[in-house]
Amino acid sequence: MPLSTLFAIAVALAMDAFAVSLSTGICLCRVRTAQMLRMAGAFGFFQAFMPVAGWLLGLTFRVYIESFDHWVAFALLAFVGGKMVWQGLAGGEDEIGCEPRDNTRGMRLLILAVATSIDALAVGLSFAVLNESIWLASGVIGAVCFVITAFGLKLGCLAGRIAVISRYAEVLGGVVLVAIGLKILSEHGTLLLLS
Repeated sequence: MPLSTLFAIAVALAMDAFAVSLSTGICLCRVRTAQMLRMAGAFGFFQAFMPVAGWLLGLTFRVYIESFDHWVAFALLAFVGGKMVWQGLAGGEDEIGCEPRDNTRGMRLLILAVATSIDALAVGLSFAVLNESIWLASGVIGAVCFVITAFGLKLGCLAGRIAVISRYAEVLGGVVLVAIGLKILSEHGTLLLLS
C-alpha cells in the first residue's frame, strides 16, 4: 500500500483524537509539556495498537467484532461526553472555563484513548483481509495521531483564551464526544435502524 494512502488513513483515524484534544486544550487553558506528552502518547499508542489487534484477530472474528464495536465506542464516548455536558451545565453562572480536572491523566485519559481508537481496530481487520502488512501502517497511524493530538491541545489552548469559548468549553467538549459517538453509529448504519 502506498505511503500516501497510509497517511490519508492515519489522518482520517486521528480526527476523533483531534476533536477530543481540541476540547481538552480549551478546558486546560495552559497545556504543560507533560500533559501534551501524556495525551498524545496515549492516543498515539492506542491508535497504533488497535490496528495490530484487529489484524491479529483476522477474518475469523471479524463478523463478531463488526456487530458491536461501534456500540462500545458510542457507549464510552456518550458516558464521558454526557458527564461533561452535565457538569458544564451544572456550573454557576459566574464560572468561566471548565471544572478544574485534567483529562490528560488517569481513567478519563484511558477511556478517551480507547474510545477514539476503536475504529482503528476495523482498519486492522481490513488489512488482514487485504493481506497487507500491518507494521508500517501501525507506526504511521500512531505517529500521525501523536502529532495531531499535540496540535489539537495547543490549538484548543489558544482558542480557550476567548472568554465565550472558555465559558462553555466543557459543554462543547461533551457535545463533541457524543457527536463523535453518533457519527460512529451512523457510519455503521445503526442510526437508520433506530429510526
